[in-house]
Amino acid sequence: MKKQEFILLEVFCKHYNVTPAFINSMREFGLIDIRLINKTECIPVNQLSDAEKLVRLYNDLEINTEGIDVVIQLLDRISKMHHEITALRHKLDFYENPHQ
Repeated sequence: MKKQEFILLEVFCKHYNVTPAFINSMREFGLIDIRLINKTECIPVNQLSDAEKLVRLYNDLEINTEGIDVVIQLLDRISKMHHEITALRHKLDFYENPHQ
C-alpha cells in the first residue's frame, strides 16, 4: 500500500494567506478532502493542485465560496463533455474512413 503524504492545514493556510474556515467551507462543499492526523487537520498532497485552484478563484477572482462550487462543477462538466466529444470524433473518423 502506498504511503500518502499530507500538508498541515495551518501551513497551507499561512502559505496561501487563507483562513482555515475557507478551506473548511470548501470541504463542506465536497471540493477538497481534509484528514485528521494525530488530531491535526491536514490536506492530502494529491489534492494540493485542487486546493491551489480554489485559493486562486477565491483570492485572485474574488469569487465567494458558493460561486467557487458552481465554477468547479461547470469546469468538471466541460471537461467530461470535452472527453465525450473527443471519443465521438474518434468513432466518427473510424466509420467515415474505414480503410485507414
